[in-house]
Amino acid sequence: MNTTERLFLAVIGTSLQGAVPFAIWRWGLPHIGIELPVYVLILGMIAVLIYAIVAFWVVSRTSSRKAMVGLPDMIDGKGKAVSPLSPEGQVRIKDEIWNAWSMDGDIDRGEEIIAVGRMGLS
Repeated sequence: MNTTERLFLAVIGTSLQGAVPFAIWRWGLPHIGIELPVYVLILGMIAVLIYAIVAFWVVSRTSSRKAMVGLPDMIDGKGKAVSPLSPEGQVRIKDEIWNAWSMDGDIDRGEEIIAVGRMGLS
């Protein structure tokens, strides 16, 4: 779903969120004998609007982000050896730990590495 579609749905949802308190204020509360001033309704609707804008912004920002790490991003990814690779050990690439094999001899713990391929987990 693109941003325009999400914005359209957000406007519809916010309108409905505003209509419900209005209906309660206009017809529900007087029916049971409670009278509230209009400014209370307006303040409540402003609070709902602010919440909807912040929620839309957070969801849009979160859904448009690319995944930080994963198998497609691992190739050519830089990292560090977590344990010595002689030739097998573990490396950290973008805050994830992976099992790894050294292609060019032993690698000490803490040395920088570059992932050049992957085996398994296609």
